[in-house]
Amino acid sequence: MTAGLVLGVAAFAGGWWGAAHVTPRARAQTVAFTKGEIAPALRRDATPPPAELQTMLQRIAAGYGEPVGLSVTDVSNGWTASVDGDQTFPQQSVSKLWVALTVMQAVDDRRLALDQTVVMHQEDRSVFNQPLASRIRGPNGFAITVADLLRNALIESDNAANDMLIREVGGADVVTRLISHKRLGGLAVGGTERDVQTRTAGLTWRPEYGRTWIFKQARAQLPDAVRDQALATYLANPPDGATPNGITTALSELKRGQLLSAQSTEFMLGLMGEARTGVMRLHAGLEPGWSLAHKTGTGPDWRGASVGINDVGLLTAPDGRTYAVAVMVRQTRQPNGARHRLMAGVARAVESYWATQGRGGEAPVTAAGEP
Repeated sequence: MTAGLVLGVAAFAGGWWGAAHVTPRARAQTVAFTKGEIAPALRRDATPPPAELQTMLQRIAAGYGEPVGLSVTDVSNGWTASVDGDQTFPQQSVSKLWVALTVMQAVDDRRLALDQTVVMHQEDRSVFNQPLASRIRGPNGFAITVADLLRNALIESDNAANDMLIREVGGADVVTRLISHKRLGGLAVGGTERDVQTRTAGLTWRPEYGRTWIFKQARAQLPDAVRDQALATYLANPPDGATPNGITTALSELKRGQLLSAQSTEFMLGLMGEARTGVMRLHAGLEPGWSLAHKTGTGPDWRGASVGINDVGLLTAPDGRTYAVAVMVRQTRQPNGARHRLMAGVARAVESYWATQGRGGEAPVTAAGEP
């Protein structure tokens, strides 16, 4: 944990952070979301986006040569510029954001605590990227705090950490209910990573698939037609689907402090700011003085194409003005370099708009929602 986060959470030890007040895990599985100290969600009337930024986004999307979804929302002023922003795209690991949001709501409601310890066993393995799985040894399992599960899920995009958090809050249905409770449209979570990924491959989850090489071996043995159909079904109606505009709306509300308490907002945004994935995506377009709190998504490769190549986050300018950004690609045959240029290009478009037009408007907001 960074020094800033340590200092930030230390002030809440025994309260927001501490586990002393937390009831048993069974309580964490109840869904009684409370408003607490959270301000009602601000639903601004739609205002037209800046024409120059809208034109830049359209030019970037057209230049990619394949369908993409782009969305940029000014967190302070509320306008959104987008290209296919209301179309549904597979999120892949971007959906970890909404799992984390649900966990932090449970912390605000004192149904979970960040220093609460859970134990991961062999049956808690997932698929693909799961560095934590290597630490699960022996019959006693591996003990880890909720805070460290969140760190691994958001910073390292660890699938086992994400799946464990889903189980701790009571299941994917609880995440879905929270999304509905917060009135966040255009978002879904779909289930644990291991369930979504095995279904997308044409398989049904089995505990031995927690050893990724066994999962990949089983997938390789499937007839091509089975994989084709499974992937087509996934792409037609992705269980983890979301719209770019839905994501930037949610990120804007998170930044304005309308979804969580001030402490939980700061903690979640801090973890997003430490994300280590996707350094060649949005991050590659940053100019000096800008910062990014984000989450990437990267789906499977099949028949020369990749699925769910995404980066979403909050771009903050040197003057504190923040833009929620989503770049989503449903399925692409473009090489990695083209994908990176697409995402970095969107970041540069936002920076260019800010440099020429975006300064001097409404004052930026803090994480607590105050100017």
